[in-house]
Amino acid sequence: MTAVLQVESLSVRFAARSGPWSSGRWLVAVDSAGFSLARGETLGIVGESGCGKSTLGRALLGLVHPCAGSVRLNGERLDRATGAGLRRLRRHAQMVFQDPQGSLDPRMTVGQSVAEPLAIFEPGLSGAELRARVAEALVQVGLAPAHAERYPHEFSGGQCQRVGIARAAILRPSVIVCDEPVSALDVSVQGQVINLLSRLQDDLGLAYVLISHNLAVVRHLSTRVLVMYLGRTMEQGPRDSLYSGPLHPYTRALLDAVPPPDPVEARRQRAPVAGDLPSPLDPPAGCVFNTRCPFAQSHCREARPGLEEARPGHLVACHRWREWPGGLVSARRS
Repeated sequence: MTAVLQVESLSVRFAARSGPWSSGRWLVAVDSAGFSLARGETLGIVGESGCGKSTLGRALLGLVHPCAGSVRLNGERLDRATGAGLRRLRRHAQMVFQDPQGSLDPRMTVGQSVAEPLAIFEPGLSGAELRARVAEALVQVGLAPAHAERYPHEFSGGQCQRVGIARAAILRPSVIVCDEPVSALDVSVQGQVINLLSRLQDDLGLAYVLISHNLAVVRHLSTRVLVMYLGRTMEQGPRDSLYSGPLHPYTRALLDAVPPPDPVEARRQRAPVAGDLPSPLDPPAGCVFNTRCPFAQSHCREARPGLEEARPGHLVACHRWREWPGGLVSARRS
């Protein structure tokens, strides 16, 4: 399938500062990320807070400028585009934000917020055409056309997220980056929004980049999954292959951290990974996960592992993955 989004060796870094003076150090938020995404596919990006997930998502849209690598949207270099060229490409890549109400202007009606992308990219539309398109978009996300006249404070969090999804989808983009789209919602509402995203993908052929801490949400929506730690890709592969047979100890640790539905089993569950996340300003040498990895050896502390294809389409950055070709049963030794 032809890729609508192609990312190669993408890196983002920020200057570290101490007071008003630069410390001369750099924080590498994303280090050589790469993947491709086809129409109708979803790439789930998972990892702990501070691993670079949101920075990667923003770099895909040109909201953060990479220091190396490339982002191609429908074959065009988005990372090099500026001015009118960048604006033209952005109609094909939209974003759904984590905070449903905070992402909407409280002084604008819902209709005005949803219509804004059309006003920017299709200024020739008449008022009647604009209203019709907004009404169609609201109905598509499960709201009524009459809701266009209301303000964000009159809606629940779940309804506001539906508005945000309508605003992102109204231009029929190629890609939508969803940054924790359900984390701020009640559990009872999360399922509704997840099902909405899935239905819109089927109806419109959208490609999603789904950034989430919730591995259950990622498993439900994703085609493939990318696991990040301190800005680096630890593992990437098809959803079923990665969930059923993870090859990196960090991926196994993330899966072990998901509480089982059985409360008795939950009480027996051990902490999946020890230690604290190292400072991204001073990442460990070798494999960045070696300070918390129960399988780390001297070689892991000295040499950085490269991404290797362990299975078809399944990549892993671990020196020892060949010792568990079927996948890690547990992130901890007995």
